Amino acid sequence: MVTHWTRGNRVELLENGETFFPRVFEAIESARTEVLVETFILEDDEVGRALQRSLVGAAARGVRVELTVDAWGSMRLPAEFLATLTSHGVCCHLFAPAPSWRLRVAWFRRLHRKLVVIDAERAFTGGINFAQDQIAATGRHTKLDYAVDVHGPIVADMHAVAASAVRVAHRRTRSRASSAPGVPRPPRAGPATAAFVTRDNRRHRTAIEREYRAGIARARRRLFIANAYFFPGYRLLRGIRQAARRGVDVRLVLQGEPDLPLVQIGASLLYDYLLDAGVRIFEYCPRALHGKVAVVDDEWTTWIR
Repeated sequence: MVTHWTRGNRVELLENGETFFPRVFEAIESARTEVLVETFILEDDEVGRALQRSLVGAAARGVRVELTVDAWGSMRLPAEFLATLTSHGVCCHLFAPAPSWRLRVAWFRRLHRKLVVIDAERAFTGGINFAQDQIAATGRHTKLDYAVDVHGPIVADMHAVAASAVRVAHRRTRSRASSAPGVPRPPRAGPATAAFVTRDNRRHRTAIEREYRAGIARARRRLFIANAYFFPGYRLLRGIRQAARRGVDVRLVLQGEPDLPLVQIGASLLYDYLLDAGVRIFEYCPRALHGKVAVVDDEWTTWIR
């Protein structure tokens, strides 16, 4: 798979739900033709109900609204929550409904994307779910995470991915999808060169890891990685170690206040291997780190959804 890089984009970093949610809700409430939303977790709480109101309002204006949630990640979402949306014209889809135990391997094939595309002109992606634990008011269980607000030609690629998933969902339910398969690329909006890279459990299993390895191999001065669930494959781990050995300032920021303690234990098994090469490791403790971001030489950065 060849990565398609696109020039002329504006990408703005959004930190935590306090910044992300108002921006997304404002964009949905300004939508003219289409709103596509994908999320792993949607909760019936203050944040989830705010999203529900925004989607219902958009549908009432005649905007086509498609919401896709992961059936396992959003298993606590009441049926009444989705019924309210569908009764107001929002199309709701469940990704991979829970399989029988004979097919339990499918539990691991989840929709983990967090993607919002508005009018095929503006998009949001990152690691923030639509849940109250993404805002500071939650207290000690609040998660630290990031997203980006994107304008420019790259939005056409993001829209293509979201629209394709919607078409698949409609085919499975034998309903009609009205979205066109392709849309014109939005005009240039800024100086950023960007690529939208996705992975799946079939053809593109290592697409994102491959971009990480390429970025790490290019590092000459510094490599900063913040990752909530750090247990990479050997080739990526070796690339991090080699970067430190050639003099790159390599710093890892990992969970110090874990939401999944077993994952933190697994990551700690790698510490000696990395520290021996000169990698510096920090554990973030003020709140649960949920972000997956990397920066190379102030020139290359990535967000994992």
